[in-house]
Amino acid sequence: MADQSPLVMLSAGEASGDLHAANLFRELKQLIPNLRGIGMGGARMREAGIEIRYDSTHLAVIGLTEVIRHYGEIRRALRLMQRIACEEKPDLLICVDYKEFNFRLARKAKKGGVKVLFYVSPQVWAWRPGRVKTYGRIVDHMAVIFPFEVPFYEAYNVPVTYVGHPLAGKVKPSIGRAEAMERFGLSVEGPVIGLLPGSRINEINRLLPVILGAAGRLSHEFAEAQFLLFRAPSISAELLQSHLARSDVPIRVTEGQDYDALQCCDAVITVSGTATLEVALLGVPMVIVYRLTPISYWLGRVLVRIPYIGLPNILAGRHVVREFIQHDATADNIAGEIARILRDRDYAEAMRQSLRRIRDDLGDANGPAKLAQLAADMLKKGG
Repeated sequence: MADQSPLVMLSAGEASGDLHAANLFRELKQLIPNLRGIGMGGARMREAGIEIRYDSTHLAVIGLTEVIRHYGEIRRALRLMQRIACEEKPDLLICVDYKEFNFRLARKAKKGGVKVLFYVSPQVWAWRPGRVKTYGRIVDHMAVIFPFEVPFYEAYNVPVTYVGHPLAGKVKPSIGRAEAMERFGLSVEGPVIGLLPGSRINEINRLLPVILGAAGRLSHEFAEAQFLLFRAPSISAELLQSHLARSDVPIRVTEGQDYDALQCCDAVITVSGTATLEVALLGVPMVIVYRLTPISYWLGRVLVRIPYIGLPNILAGRHVVREFIQHDATADNIAGEIARILRDRDYAEAMRQSLRRIRDDLGDANGPAKLAQLAADMLKKGG
C-alpha cells in the first residue's frame, strides 16, 4: 500500500535558509506528525528530520562573477531538484530564500502541477519591482517577513501573508551577561569586539582579511581590547584558521551560543546579511561591511533602488549604523568607526536606542509557527 503521509519538499541554499527551513519543518511536524520532508539544504535541515537530496553547503555564493564560477554545481543542483519535484510530486514545495535558484525551481515545479509556497520574499522593493507579476504566475502563495512587503504583492493580486520575521522574539541570550563573560573567558577591563565575517566561503576570503586588519589597528588603539570571532556552521575551522594564522591579534573563535556571546560585545564588525539583524535585535552597536567583485558591484549599483544594504537601516528607513561598501570597506574606516563607538558614549547610546526601536517594531511574532500554519492549510486544501 502506498505511503499516504503528506510530502513536503524544501529548498534552501544558504546557512540562514537552512536554519529557517529546519525551524519551519519542526513546527509543521507538530501540526502534521506523519509529515515527510525531502529537499536541498544543510546540517540544520538534516537534524530536523528532512531527507537531504542535495547538500547546499557550497552553493552559498553572492555576486554575478561568483555565481558564474560555481555555475556548473548550481545547475546540477537545480536540475536534480527540478527532476525530483516533477517526478515525486510533493504535496507542497516550500522555497526558502535563495531567490534566483528557487525562482527557476518554483517555475518548473508549478508547470509540473506542484503547489508552491515561497518564503522570504525576493526583495522586489529593492530591485526589479516589475518581477512581482512574474512571481504571481509561479507561486501559489508568498510568505513575507516584513509588513511593508505586503502591498507590493497585493497590488498584483499575488496571494501574500505577513508571517513575521523568523528572528522576531527569538534573538535572546540564554544566560545573563555576567555569566556569559565568565563562560567565554572575557574580562570586564577591556572592550569586547565581535567579528562576524559571514557564512559564505567567498565572503570569508574577501572580507575576513580586511576585518582582521581592522582588529589589528584596534588592538593597538585599545590595549585591553578582546576579540570574539563567530564561525558560521557552513564555514570550516580550517578555512578560518588559514586566515587567522596571518594575524598576530589574539582572537577567540566561538560557534553556537551566538546570542550569549554576542551580548558580551561592546561593538561588532559584521558583513551584510541576516547577522546584521541578529546584532540589531540584541541592541549591540555595529558597523556593516560589504564587498563584491567589481562587475557584481557595478550591476548592483545599476539595479538596486534603495540607498541601504544593511537590514537595520532598511527597516529604519535611515542610516542607523554605518555601512562601508566596496572601496570604502577598508581596515582604517572600519577601525575608525568601531573606535568612535567605543569612545563616544552618546553616539553609541543613540545607536542602541535606534536598534531597540527596530526590535520593538518587529515585535515577538512567532514567524515559524505562523508559516507552519500557512503551509499546513495549503496541504489540507490539496490539489
